[in-house]
Amino acid sequence: MQTRSFDAHYGRSVDLDLCHGCALIWFDSHESIALTPGAVLRLFAALDEHRDQRHPLSREAMHCPRCRRALRPTVDRQRATLFSYWRCEGDDGRLTTFFDFLREKNFVRPLSPERLAELRRYAQTVKCSACGAPIDLAHESECPHCRAPLSMLDPDQVQAVVRDLQRAEERRTTVDPTVAVRLLGDRQALERAFRAPADIHALDLGGSFGVVEAGVSALVRLLSDPPDLSAP
Repeated sequence: MQTRSFDAHYGRSVDLDLCHGCALIWFDSHESIALTPGAVLRLFAALDEHRDQRHPLSREAMHCPRCRRALRPTVDRQRATLFSYWRCEGDDGRLTTFFDFLREKNFVRPLSPERLAELRRYAQTVKCSACGAPIDLAHESECPHCRAPLSMLDPDQVQAVVRDLQRAEERRTTVDPTVAVRLLGDRQALERAFRAPADIHALDLGGSFGVVEAGVSALVRLLSDPPDLSAP
């Protein structure tokens, strides 16, 4: 695992351990809820940087990186959304997949029948965002290995997080007389581009990863390119 630091609430920071090949995140106690909206977006970018290293998740037993005890599979609920992780029985923390982290934060939603039909026109096979196994779209609408339903990044939820980030940045930078104009331009560009992940044909599936990962990549590309303030 590689350790990276991310901003947390109240001016703090947290160090997260990331396994890019397995798309796993280790959270010490309460680190997941401590991340700021901006840190969540930077976590998106950090994992997307290494998407080419992604491989199916091992079925071997998971162990705590702190105490080396076996981790216990756990299912939890965030509002109406179920998500799973492996927790340390010694309360050292928990190990979660990137996909279940997105579930926990309400960033993904199941594909509707209409979206699934549209996806089938553009791709024959995608990888499961939960475990990395291939899904034959001609015959399946969920992963045959882990039973996770085909899901996509929810553009409305992502846009809400970006708005939170923009408001926080605006409060921190009010001494800059140009910040209001820049944030307005940024927001207009984001509102235009965040509609793209909702359109299946706009996603670059590339045959190497799933619909959720394609949406994350689209988001990362957007955030890495300065918005064109002259665009209508």
